[in-house]
Amino acid sequence: MIALVKRLNDFLGRELWLIDTSSLSRPKAFFIQLLRLIFASIRESSEREITLRAMSLVYTTLLSIVPLLALSFSVLKAFGVHNELEPLLNNFLAPLGPKGNEITQRIMEFVENMKVGVLGSLGLLMLIYTVISLIHKIEQSLNHIWKIEKTRSITRRFSDYISLVLVGPITIISLIGLTTSIMSNDTVQKLLSIRPIGIVLSFFAGKLIPYVIISAVFTSIYIVVPNTKVRFRSALLGGTIAGMMWQTTSWAFASFVVSSASYSAIYSGFATIILFMIWLYLNWLILLIGAEISFCHQNLKFLTLKKEAFKLSHRLREKLCFIVTYLISFNYYYGKKPWTFELLVEHLGLPEEPIRNIITQLENSGLVVETADNPPGYIPARDIETIKLRDILKSIRGENTEESLWIESRFLSIPQVDQVIRRIDEAIEKTLGEETIKDLVLLSRNGKEENRKGNSVNNLLKM
Repeated sequence: MIALVKRLNDFLGRELWLIDTSSLSRPKAFFIQLLRLIFASIRESSEREITLRAMSLVYTTLLSIVPLLALSFSVLKAFGVHNELEPLLNNFLAPLGPKGNEITQRIMEFVENMKVGVLGSLGLLMLIYTVISLIHKIEQSLNHIWKIEKTRSITRRFSDYISLVLVGPITIISLIGLTTSIMSNDTVQKLLSIRPIGIVLSFFAGKLIPYVIISAVFTSIYIVVPNTKVRFRSALLGGTIAGMMWQTTSWAFASFVVSSASYSAIYSGFATIILFMIWLYLNWLILLIGAEISFCHQNLKFLTLKKEAFKLSHRLREKLCFIVTYLISFNYYYGKKPWTFELLVEHLGLPEEPIRNIITQLENSGLVVETADNPPGYIPARDIETIKLRDILKSIRGENTEESLWIESRFLSIPQVDQVIRRIDEAIEKTLGEETIKDLVLLSRNGKEENRKGNSVNNLLKM
């Protein structure tokens, strides 16, 4: 048994990632990719500590659920469909059984007592702030999974979050209403009266349509909320699996509640609150697991057989820094559309994390700035004639910062080594001289970029 476990661990940890899928048949290649996706998702989920993130979101939800529903209630009331909010909430809490109805009634009482129109300016601002804080917390959790350190700007945060709060409930209610309208159609009713077809349609309406709706909600969250571009196929895969998990968990949790009479006897009135918190935790955990699957699917080829994700050597990071600065400066100098982060990722063929780190380093060094467009583009922070190549190299190395200079002078100072480092710096200064990024841009012929694969990472890694 021990030998079998060791063999399985070696296969999943090493041999699985060394298989050349291009030489396999399509079914075998699909099976290998599926195994890699499952293993990578489990590994990444454990390393990203999504259970702690889910617990944090439960606490934030308890503080924000009433303001969120109050704002959604006001929006739905403007469209005359506010009465649909209570059934929607009741369906969400249905796995709690009778306790779910009790919680729904209590929450709706709080919502109805919180009249947005009479809150006043300060009260309305606090209400909006509470709702935005919840969505921001969700974005931070998804950004953590996608290894994104930079969140939306305050202006984008406000506009995107408010749009999500306003449009989200209306979209969900519209989907439910559309489904109800289709099922009440005369033609559909006639088809339902035909026994074989009616059984199939009834099964589809009762089982599959709710699953499709919840999967669509998860997919939309994975596309809209993270501060990055998520491919539709990856988001759809994560949303579909999350939808399946949600449906299965709902059934299992409902069965657990039915058999949890002992919990009510032990915790008395607190049993309802505890079950509600557990249900919230499971929902957030499912959402984060689906996001992890979306991330691994989109970046599977960059997830190595090691625990660490795809990383560049120091030399390639320096080269990538020059390439990114060159591309941004080239488009700016010749009046082309600014490079966005998504376009840079697509053009270079790299995962998002190293490119985002490079851009952040260039921004912190005052070499590039972000435009106010949506999505934002990147342009040089100053005239490219004044951006020297040695400045770009120093930015990626983090030189000349107060912290690095202090550490070097205080702890990392040995005369013999200092002399070697000084000779290296002098050689770099002599080689680069006063050459600027503009000099590189002007090397292009007739203002046309040499769009060769030499700029892609596939060839970068071969050099």
